[in-house]
Amino acid sequence: MIDLHCHILPGFDDGASELTKSLEMAQAAQEEGIIAIVATPHHQNGKYHNERSAIEPAVADLNKQIQQMGLDITIYPGQEVRLYGELLEDYQNDRLVPVNHSAHMLIEFPSSSIPAFTEQLLFDMQLKGITPIIVHPERNAAISEDPNKLYKLIKNGALSQVTAASVNGQFGKKVKALSMQLIEANLTHFVASDAHNTTSRGFGLVQAYNAIDPDYAAYFQENAEAVLSGRYIEKEPPHHVARKKKFLGLF
Repeated sequence: MIDLHCHILPGFDDGASELTKSLEMAQAAQEEGIIAIVATPHHQNGKYHNERSAIEPAVADLNKQIQQMGLDITIYPGQEVRLYGELLEDYQNDRLVPVNHSAHMLIEFPSSSIPAFTEQLLFDMQLKGITPIIVHPERNAAISEDPNKLYKLIKNGALSQVTAASVNGQFGKKVKALSMQLIEANLTHFVASDAHNTTSRGFGLVQAYNAIDPDYAAYFQENAEAVLSGRYIEKEPPHHVARKKKFLGLF
């Protein structure tokens, strides 16, 4: 398995705090059957600022440590980029890291909203040859309230990634239900761990893949392989999420 979203780099953000923790995560990942991890530290989220120049040597150093441990797992560079106005300018100035230097970049929204400039910026990214992957849309309050806000962005060419822990119910029943709805409506294209540690925010990829339809699981894994190797993915036509009607009960 390939994990496209993981906070495994030591000391970069709220993920692994030190090298020992990073190696514990690598060990846990291998035990789960993960062979490749994209290290995606937070960038421009208001608290963490991690540019390409710092990420790439840290990935190389971590791979050396993992090899010395005898683990058969490889770390690749990436970022979890909070959407911000100067994103394209910073990309052109080599401050940003798409997934393993591919044409796909992990994009994060604020947890409670979708910025007003989102649609235009995601469009402009695609004009520059970058396909945005919207991470954990199931945990965004605006999308939870109206999933068709995500539909419009996917229809316009963006991709999305749900979190394994969401599928597994760790963020609650509502988030789990929305995750399943997004999967069934072809509004998401990957499952990734967004792991931060080996305890409260572990990997859980096997459990998540086992919880969904095997055809979707195979599709998501094929997509992860394609992105990591720099290929584009085959998108299934997205659908609107059916909104359940509320009826007044008569007693």
